[in-house]
Amino acid sequence: MPKRKGIPASSDAEDEQPEEEQEEAAPSTHKTTTISDGSRVVCELSRNRKVAVKKFKGKVFVDVREFWSKDGEDLPSKKGISLPLEQWEMLREHIEDVREVIASFT
Repeated sequence: MPKRKGIPASSDAEDEQPEEEQEEAAPSTHKTTTISDGSRVVCELSRNRKVAVKKFKGKVFVDVREFWSKDGEDLPSKKGISLPLEQWEMLREHIEDVREVIASFT
């Protein structure tokens, strides 16, 4: 199997999670909070990983991103992904497929 950047070559590595991903999940809240860049945080997946909705250059994105703290304020990092609405809708349409595959691994 060819090795791609950031993707483990062996299936054994797929079962291991980096330490940063093993952090305990924070309780998710349903109320949104606005951060300094105008994004609205919708939920916290873990202490440092959040789902936000933002508007950039006139387009709306769903942003799954790691955050870092500076002077008591949570700021978005470069580590994450911003999905345009079309891709977000495609992901939503395939959630049941994702669930089925997850179930096949457990």
